Amino acid sequence: MIPVNETPWEPGLWHAALKQAYRSSRSLLAALGTRHADAAEADDFPVLVPRGFARRMQPGDPDDPLLLQVLAVQAEKQPAAGFVSDPLYETDADAGFSHTPGLIQKYQGRVLLLATGGCAVHCRYCFRRHFPYQAHLDPHLDQALNAVAADTSIREVILSGGDPLLLEDQPLAELINRIARIPHVRRLRIHTRIPIVLPERTTPALLAALQAAPLQLVLVVHANHGRELNTDTERAFGCLRRSGAWLFNQAVLLRGINDTAAAQIQLAERLFEQQVLPYYLHLPDRVAGTHHFFVSRSRGQAIFSDMQAHLPGYLLPRLVEEVPKKASKMIVSSG
Repeated sequence: MIPVNETPWEPGLWHAALKQAYRSSRSLLAALGTRHADAAEADDFPVLVPRGFARRMQPGDPDDPLLLQVLAVQAEKQPAAGFVSDPLYETDADAGFSHTPGLIQKYQGRVLLLATGGCAVHCRYCFRRHFPYQAHLDPHLDQALNAVAADTSIREVILSGGDPLLLEDQPLAELINRIARIPHVRRLRIHTRIPIVLPERTTPALLAALQAAPLQLVLVVHANHGRELNTDTERAFGCLRRSGAWLFNQAVLLRGINDTAAAQIQLAERLFEQQVLPYYLHLPDRVAGTHHFFVSRSRGQAIFSDMQAHLPGYLLPRLVEEVPKKASKMIVSSG
């Protein structure tokens, strides 16, 4: 086996990579030498694609599964019945979620902390593409952390956003330390796509902040297709594991991108090669502007059944869907 480079990237490289990211459908397609009949320029949800991620796309292929995840298209602008801006009622405090800015509490024992509204890539299927971050974020998170400290039933804090790893090293380290000082919090979970799309973010200071946290640390990364994984993601994962983090992956089932058993089996195998365990395979949420990605429950069940026949149990993610106001994610059986 060829040794994996587990050296973190130099500070500042990720800032430069993010600054050079493609910010329009036109520039992304031009770089790839690709024509796409449905391509459009985004209105309220701009294109953002790091060049390192774009280099994993197949030039000239309008159906490339990585391209289709991030390219703005005309279909986004077409209304579809049942597809709404907030299908999970995340902004509705009366639906049982927190009244505190920066907090979403859907399930018992854990709370989601919105650390930032920004991401390193704009996935077109994003379930928070319409989320009003300006109205719900607390820049200092004082109210949110006070609320967590006051609720002794909370055992796990989940950093989300946006992408929490888009925070600078020092503010992120300070946030982790503040969470760690809450006595009843045992685990810190970070949901992030950055190790996939911007692995240069894996800096020595980031690893030091994670390693110093006196909490059980879980990183849930987000890859949807096996071709998203390369030597850079393997390097980032190796660094993150050495910080003491458990690594899991969640994917979203997306029509025309990864909605075959073959694609999901390849993803599971590639993840395990890079020492990441498949965790969740989500049926897509009914978010306005994303109907062209939608995969039905019956289609998901058929794919999952085929996956069960070909994968060992430890490589089989849970097929789940989010149902508003339910006490947990709903496990979808294979039939």
